[in-house]
Amino acid sequence: MVIEGKIYENMKEIVDPKHTVLVVWDVQNALVNSIFNRDQFVGSLKNILSEARSKHVPVIYTKITPLPFEFESGYRIYSSMKRYGVSDPRKISFMKPGSPESEIYSELMPAEGDTVVNKNTADIFVGTNVELMLHNAGIDTVIFTGIATEFGIESSARSAGNRGFYPVVVEDCVSSSSKEMHEAALKVMRTQVIVARSDEIIQAWK
Repeated sequence: MVIEGKIYENMKEIVDPKHTVLVVWDVQNALVNSIFNRDQFVGSLKNILSEARSKHVPVIYTKITPLPFEFESGYRIYSSMKRYGVSDPRKISFMKPGSPESEIYSELMPAEGDTVVNKNTADIFVGTNVELMLHNAGIDTVIFTGIATEFGIESSARSAGNRGFYPVVVEDCVSSSSKEMHEAALKVMRTQVIVARSDEIIQAWK
């Protein structure tokens, strides 16, 4: 049952494949290999990917793709210098396109028909055509999986809600290098967006 055409009452209606997309956020080698729960995360994400594809839910992968140095913002360079402990900004080489660390983790590779979006911010809607793509496809719900919970997942989920989409974060399919930050981000997001386990979503697709 849908109230007034756009208000969904339960998980089955929220994640209906007819109006839902699954986002796989930054599952690149450098990030997957740094998280605190890699085996559990990969297993859960593989399961929901398989179910999504079987139900014809569109899948969008994102990849961190830095801008050329001269086109990057001062703040982002400053932030990266602080994060990686370097004094020379030109020594920052994180996720250099074509490097092994930047490639999508082999067990989570896109399948035929999936979409890969290159982006350079922690918000899926900034600097991309994703919002236009979702509107064109009649999408109401964005399911978020990937890395890192407290960075791109939280930022993009909030952004999705602010744009009128139903944001759903899959708690066992998101992760971080810090278990503490991961859990803190999920605690905050439970007050702001929809947080659910993968088995709840898969059951809703049955």
